[in-house]
Amino acid sequence: MTTPLLQVKNLRIEFPTRRGILTAVDDISFDIAAGEVLGVVGESGAGKSLTGAAVIGLLEPPGRIAKGEILLAGRRIDNLPFEELRKIRGREIGAIFQDPLTSLNPLYTIGRQITETIETHLDLTHAQATTRAIELLNEVGIPAAEKRIDHYPHQFSGGMRQRVVISLALAANPKLIIADEPTTALDVSIQAQIITLIKKLCREHHTAVMLVTHDMGVIAETADRVAVMYAGRIAEIGPVAEVIHSPQHPYTIGLMGAIPSVGDNHERLSQIDGAMPRLTAIPSGCAFNPRCTRIKDVPNNRCTTERPDLLPAGETRAACWLHAINKQAVTA
Repeated sequence: MTTPLLQVKNLRIEFPTRRGILTAVDDISFDIAAGEVLGVVGESGAGKSLTGAAVIGLLEPPGRIAKGEILLAGRRIDNLPFEELRKIRGREIGAIFQDPLTSLNPLYTIGRQITETIETHLDLTHAQATTRAIELLNEVGIPAAEKRIDHYPHQFSGGMRQRVVISLALAANPKLIIADEPTTALDVSIQAQIITLIKKLCREHHTAVMLVTHDMGVIAETADRVAVMYAGRIAEIGPVAEVIHSPQHPYTIGLMGAIPSVGDNHERLSQIDGAMPRLTAIPSGCAFNPRCTRIKDVPNNRCTTERPDLLPAGETRAACWLHAINKQAVTA
């Protein structure tokens, strides 16, 4: 098997505070192959965006990587000096953020911003960079790119601004793109266009994408695999169709059950009782145990005393002691 493009190994992200150290992402591991879209989904505060920020080297202080490794094409990048990491960011790793206005400078034309990015990372003349910028704008679906390259961000709609941000992310032909909630601020029709565009980029450029979102609909349409996060840990990871149609972790089952189906006629939607714990009050054992409906099915109070690692669970892997019981039953 070929080495995955991105490998995250035992990543832990901490925030030192006056009251002690808060662990926001706790010992997670995953990989992404070239041309693959890995969806990362979960409730707000699960650690999705922090994981993406750690990969791209944009953790806000006092946040820090306390443990683990991040490898890009086999090269470790989490311990690189700032300037060396800055060269990789943009050249080998691109980023698409939720609000395009935070990624675009309102004082400069979009053409200037894209050409400057291209000239920073690629050995091209200004004329060549301008030609490439127009090609990128055409590729992401900006009409009349030759004219609109001289426009400012405020002259574009939200969907068109997001397309400009995608062209910026692609400017230097990166191997990996971190897309953090790229469709959240857009209406449904524009969301569909951006999803189609991301899939096209993976297919034509063989770019790997880490897609961070809370929207399972976006995941279902875009991702090849999905990692479900809860309280800083991966609860379940596997092929997107398996996780959606045959979830194996009680949390994932709850998430899927809360999504209404077309044609269903229910007075009330299903819900997961309770709320995700604060970083200052993560319970011992499995973090989901106070909300779990299956906790009585695991003997010896194991869910409240031991934290499960990801275990084989059908076609996926789930961090749930239920699958240790099932494995023992099969072995017996």
